[in-house]
Amino acid sequence: KLKGFKNPFRTEYQVVNLDKLSTLYPEGGEVTVADLVAKGAVRNNHLVKVLGQGEISVALQVSVDAVSGSAKE
Repeated sequence: KLKGFKNPFRTEYQVVNLDKLSTLYPEGGEVTVADLVAKGAVRNNHLVKVLGQGEISVALQVSVDAVSGSAKE
């Protein structure tokens, strides 16, 4: 058995980085969780968070569960 405290109320996200979004959406557009599931980037019925690793050159409208501060910039 693992020792120590484990928060039962924590929220775990599936992460998608900006460089992955730029390869999935080269011409830009709207990014939704259902769209990411259809493209195979994330699994269904899980929360999705966009992280800021990588560069993006097109405009995207992102509607996911969470976005990091560096990805908003």
